[in-house]
Amino acid sequence: MPPLTDLVACPQCDTLHLAGDLPVHARAHCQRCGLVIATSRPTAIAQVLSLALTAFVLMIAAVSFPFLALDVQGRNNSISVIEAVMAFDDGIALLLAFAIAGFIVVLPLVRLGAIIYAIGPLVRGAPIRRGAKAAFALAEALRPWSMAEIFIVGVSVALIKVSGIATVTFGPAFWAFAGLVVITVLKDQLICRFSIWQALEQQPH
Repeated sequence: MPPLTDLVACPQCDTLHLAGDLPVHARAHCQRCGLVIATSRPTAIAQVLSLALTAFVLMIAAVSFPFLALDVQGRNNSISVIEAVMAFDDGIALLLAFAIAGFIVVLPLVRLGAIIYAIGPLVRGAPIRRGAKAAFALAEALRPWSMAEIFIVGVSVALIKVSGIATVTFGPAFWAFAGLVVITVLKDQLICRFSIWQALEQQPH
């Protein structure tokens, strides 16, 4: 039986595999379900960091600028994401405001910040920061709860219905959210969690 440190579990079916060095640009697939569990791309961590930084900036822009404007019979009104959240500030609806703010703004920002904090030194070859492993573990735990992409899809569906009764103009924040969705997909495709964990274990503090 090999040491536990030499084993890697498939995140989908929990099948254990013996970890090993991969050739450059190679992929290791789970023997049971076929999921990619490790990749070897020398520049992947730097690319993930760049995308995470870009996504962080886009998220700040998405909550700072107008999201959309509606024109109904000559009456024009623009709204930002923060103003939309604050619209639910009465009674029990306040809980909904906290939930919306948490899932589409706070948690995505915390997750991106945790990724940047954890892998930033790896790109420079510097010692990892204190709590880097905990930060990356937090980022992984928040992944299912970070719903900025789901928000923009839901808004798009709603706007298709609204467009029949009002003129809809997309603001800078809408396009920031749209860019955020694309970058998040690219980041999740590039990230190799096994390689990052391995790098965090090997780098000195």
